[in-house]
Amino acid sequence: MSAAAGASNLFRLGIGSYTYPWAVGMPGRRPSRPLGPEGLVRRAQALGVHVVQICDNICLQALPEVELAALRELAAGLGVELEVGLRTVDPGELMAYLSIARALGSRLVRTVPELHGRAGSAQEVEALLLQVLPAFADAGIVLALENHGKHTAKELVAIMEALASPWAGICLDTANSIGVLEPPGVVVDALAPWAVSLHLKDFRVRRLEHGLGFVVEGCPLGTGALDVPGVLECVARAQRPLSAIIELWPPPADTLEETIAREERWAAESVRFVQRLLMG
Repeated sequence: MSAAAGASNLFRLGIGSYTYPWAVGMPGRRPSRPLGPEGLVRRAQALGVHVVQICDNICLQALPEVELAALRELAAGLGVELEVGLRTVDPGELMAYLSIARALGSRLVRTVPELHGRAGSAQEVEALLLQVLPAFADAGIVLALENHGKHTAKELVAIMEALASPWAGICLDTANSIGVLEPPGVVVDALAPWAVSLHLKDFRVRRLEHGLGFVVEGCPLGTGALDVPGVLECVARAQRPLSAIIELWPPPADTLEETIAREERWAAESVRFVQRLLMG
């Protein structure tokens, strides 16, 4: 039995709105019928996974209470757990999403250490999160800060140590920290003790034809540079149950329709790969 299979009871495998970024809609390239929350829940059921994480590329604040209630009922009926996410450490926005999390029964709110479109300093992020953390603790909802490629693992560890709360943790992404020149192994080792959610994202690095530089591109899980079994084993050492959300970076094809079809194939392939790992 693999180490990942031995820890399978810790991971709640799921998909999210960044599993299908092109189907949800990218700036300037939005499909005629964008994939929304209900569609994500139904895809999760079809793929045999049990978590859907709806992040900042779908605006849940735009949904009236009756639609949030209907989404929660649909997910519960299909055996799917909902998680929510946004892209700022602004206290007002965080409190708004705390209310959305309550409405949807989400045990977690994922966010990104940004403020008004820029990366907040570690001190800013810490101070702003401290303002809202008591409300999250009172609600029994975890605030998960994602390594989003603008802060080093050391900076994020310092924030977690300063917050020193079971209601604050890390949403650990396996590829984003390439943006601060940190490889997945280093980042996972450093942040795994605080991980409350995991974004599994694979990639390849290739040299440009002219030899002057490299390109980092997404690929289905298990086909790229990421040591997925090693990631699962490392995160499992903390013995903390958490969601493991598959995310994708599909490069565009010739048409948007072809790109959307590609990411749908990649999602199914990635789910099957992780399911096999967890089953041993």
